[in-house]
Amino acid sequence: MSIKVIKTLGDGRRYMKTWPMVRQLSFFFPEYRVIRATQLALTLMPVLALLAAMSQVYIHGWGFLPQAITIALFFLSLPVQGLLWLGWRARHPLPLSLLDWCDQLTAKLSSMGVIHSPLGPRACYLDMALLLKAAFERLDDTYWQEL
Repeated sequence: MSIKVIKTLGDGRRYMKTWPMVRQLSFFFPEYRVIRATQLALTLMPVLALLAAMSQVYIHGWGFLPQAITIALFFLSLPVQGLLWLGWRARHPLPLSLLDWCDQLTAKLSSMGVIHSPLGPRACYLDMALLLKAAFERLDDTYWQEL
């Protein structure tokens, strides 16, 4: 496995833990759904992979061991795919419209006395997740309902 793939998996794990899991953001960003699915897959897919492989061997015998291993690897690859997408997304640069919105959010936090460094032109989605996490901890619900 390449070092870059392992780094992307680590970025995905960090992004998954950083992203604020609130339903208001699910209307604007796919991260909420992807993180929920990845978390579910991390817990369920090893069990399902084992059950699927064992049932293939039990029903069809040891001659179907290669197919059973293939099915198990497919089930085990599903959470890895979610983490890879999250890692790719975490390092993806923000579009200008989101960068402007994040600057407004940073200004709103600064007016409340919360110190957060403004996002630069090379900001990525992980930087936005850190900002959103700080904003959801500090701002009241009326701000988020206005979105």
